[in-house]
Amino acid sequence: QVQLVESGGGLVQAGGSLRLSCAASGGTFSMYQMGWFRQAPGKEREAVAVITRSGSSTYYADSVKGRFTISRDNAKNMVYLQMNSLKPEDTAVYFCAADTRSVGLSPSAWSSWGQGTQVTVSS
Repeated sequence: QVQLVESGGGLVQAGGSLRLSCAASGGTFSMYQMGWFRQAPGKEREAVAVITRSGSSTYYADSVKGRFTISRDNAKNMVYLQMNSLKPEDTAVYFCAADTRSVGLSPSAWSSWGQGTQVTVSS
């Protein structure tokens, strides 16, 4: 089972940028599809972005398209989420997730999770 540790969250003003990082260990990283999810207070966890094992394909939620970019470095066992033009509605705890299967976007389908990192966007 891969272990995941997120970093890079914080407080930023609307319109600003943050880069989240997720370090993976304990597994063959290139075998894992990777995803970023978020959960705002009182809301369900939702998929933000997903990247395939090779990095050749990505998915983005409509709410973040054109603003967020997911990427991975299989040599460093890292996955990133570059977040630009942040909005107050992006405020949430952001989680990194991994699975060896080509799972869908439902959080319940993903097998490995990090502890999350808080992103707060002030207006």
